[in-house]
Amino acid sequence: VQLQASGGGLVQAGGSLRLSCAASGRTFSNYVMGWFRQAPGKEREYVGAINWGGGSTYYADSVKGRSTISRDNAKSTVYLRMDVLSPEDTAIYYCAAHPYIKSLATYHPTAWNYWGQGTQVTVSS
Repeated sequence: VQLQASGGGLVQAGGSLRLSCAASGRTFSNYVMGWFRQAPGKEREYVGAINWGGGSTYYADSVKGRSTISRDNAKSTVYLRMDVLSPEDTAIYYCAAHPYIKSLATYHPTAWNYWGQGTQVTVSS
């Protein structure tokens, strides 16, 4: 499956954004989808994930309560909405996919099979 993330940009602190990740090449609903981010000089960090049908989600503590992951299987797209952004959210955001993953709380990037190219999010103070 090929993944293409979009929607990044420059946002003021306290603002919101919605990222999209469009999939192609395979049946989208066959994949668990995840979001990760990587700030300069840091390791890639798990943000959250959503199961095949979209009925279950899981979030890292760093974004829990101000983030929502959703998916539209008809459009082969997964979304990440983040509110109350802070400069600490500045990173390249990546979407990831896996046909079967035992737990949505799979934090390690190497456990995910497919990756998009990333979209830059910069939050100004």
